[in-house]
Amino acid sequence: MLLIIHSLLRWAIVLTGLWAIIRALKGVSGKTPYTATDKKAGLFFMISLDIQLLVGLLLYFVSSLGLKAFQENGVKAVIHNDGIRYFAVEHIFVAIVAIALVHIGRAKVKKATLDAQKHKTSLIFFAIALILLASRIPWPGTAAGAGRGWF
Repeated sequence: MLLIIHSLLRWAIVLTGLWAIIRALKGVSGKTPYTATDKKAGLFFMISLDIQLLVGLLLYFVSSLGLKAFQENGVKAVIHNDGIRYFAVEHIFVAIVAIALVHIGRAKVKKATLDAQKHKTSLIFFAIALILLASRIPWPGTAAGAGRGWF
């Protein structure tokens, strides 16, 4: 059940991330004011990431592809097995870095005084985070996503 929830939440992240990035891009290119809608887009992106992190951490501690993989196989075995290493190390590490970027970006936006600064900061931090996340999602058709569906 946790894996299904985790898989479905990726779409909330992709959609809210795209929404936040599009709002920031429009703000940068159109030199528009930073509005409450822009703030909400970033906030919803961050909240969806935080919820995903909680579900992911639960999975990490109970799944054979998470912390349990280290206990059962040892560090050497995990590092040398591409499939296990992807989920036990790469997937979670990149996700945490991306989540940190979104939190840092939102904090910098709050401190910025100019609307153009807020949009530019949002665009940079949110885009990098979403690109990182997209690189570590086990999409169908990839080695990590083999046997997994879109939903």
